Amino acid sequence: MKIGLSSAVFYPYVDTEDSLEIINSLGFECAEIFLNSFSEYSDDFIDKLIQEKNNYNISINSVHAFSSSFEPYIFDAYRRRRKDMIESFKKVCKAGSRLGAMCYTFHGMRYQDMATINKKLIIDIYNELTYIALENGIKLAQENVSWCMSQSLDFLKFLKENCKYDLFFTFDIKQAYRANTEPYRYIDIMGEKLINFHINDRSKEETCLLPGKGEVNYLDIISLLKENNYCGNGIVEIYRENYTSYDELKECKKKLEKFLK
Repeated sequence: MKIGLSSAVFYPYVDTEDSLEIINSLGFECAEIFLNSFSEYSDDFIDKLIQEKNNYNISINSVHAFSSSFEPYIFDAYRRRRKDMIESFKKVCKAGSRLGAMCYTFHGMRYQDMATINKKLIIDIYNELTYIALENGIKLAQENVSWCMSQSLDFLKFLKENCKYDLFFTFDIKQAYRANTEPYRYIDIMGEKLINFHINDRSKEETCLLPGKGEVNYLDIISLLKENNYCGNGIVEIYRENYTSYDELKECKKKLEKFLK
């Protein structure tokens, strides 16, 4: 497992295309790219990112879209809205594929009571999404997100058991705790379909901290990942307010690599 960095850690103060130079300067060799606006899905913009990733020899582990702007509406009851939103989804899949990303970190539906959802429609949509992703040579990796349907263990189990094509998963530590759910419960359900891992920390007072600044037991989590044959990378994903200097990100990488040994 390599320790990588999400470009989201610089948002909103560093333009996405400038983040790869910083990631390289901090000693990281892989990254998750957060595409922060619709224009960043365009071919011209992805051309810039490809040039930057080649310049700095950064491997792109995964891509993350400006998800709240369209992903929840892919599941809308209005067919034409769904169709339009899927066009944005296709652009992100294409962008990720061109960048050489292994997967697309996906948030999806906003949370609602499991009893109220149209299960057939949702599975039909996920079948379409997973097919589009695979057609583009990228894997759709559903992330557990506290304000989305994917906070629900029952929902994740439902998807895993009913999707026709391969659906994969991203596990995020902070999102598990925000959903008041122990991390191991998500990892158990995701199993060998878990291909992406967001690393962060938390305390009783703060729901997101730089790794090593809180109370998360990484040894237990990494041990469980190994039991599930996890062979992906660990991507540090925090917010800009969670650190004061880039040196802290460097030190965080060193600490996490010690756990891997």
